[in-house]
Amino acid sequence: MADIRQIKVAGHSVGIRGLDEVCAELAGRYAPAQEGALAQEMLSRVKKSNYVPTSQDADYAQALLAELKRRLGLEAGEAQPEDLTVQVLGPGCAGCHQLVQNIMDAMARLGLRGSVELVTDAMEIAAQRVQGQPALIINGQVKSVGSSPSPAQIESWLKEIS
Repeated sequence: MADIRQIKVAGHSVGIRGLDEVCAELAGRYAPAQEGALAQEMLSRVKKSNYVPTSQDADYAQALLAELKRRLGLEAGEAQPEDLTVQVLGPGCAGCHQLVQNIMDAMARLGLRGSVELVTDAMEIAAQRVQGQPALIINGQVKSVGSSPSPAQIESWLKEIS
């Protein structure tokens, strides 16, 4: 599963699946004269893996282009480090996906940026040496194994780190 990155769209934090890949693929095509077309191409690609309300297409396109420019060093953007890394290790069940959503919701409430990844590959999970699933790892620290923590507990752990 692709990493989920949070960006600001019309003042709201939104998780975008596959943003790193889209930015990497389109970075070489950036030219100031082509910004409109590039923003639309980014939006089109992001829509393949994410729900984007049609009424907010323009806001998403603008936010995606701003993120690409920030990554290219062309726009300062918000001075927030993206050092928060969250992994959910599990089989990819509904509970795992709910845990990912709870994490993204907590990050949005706290205004945190970072990556949230659902790891379903058995070899990758084994490499983490956890003895149960789902497991929650925040910045390399195992926070939960064998059960899904409550949204309040997730938020508490994220507050400790930020």
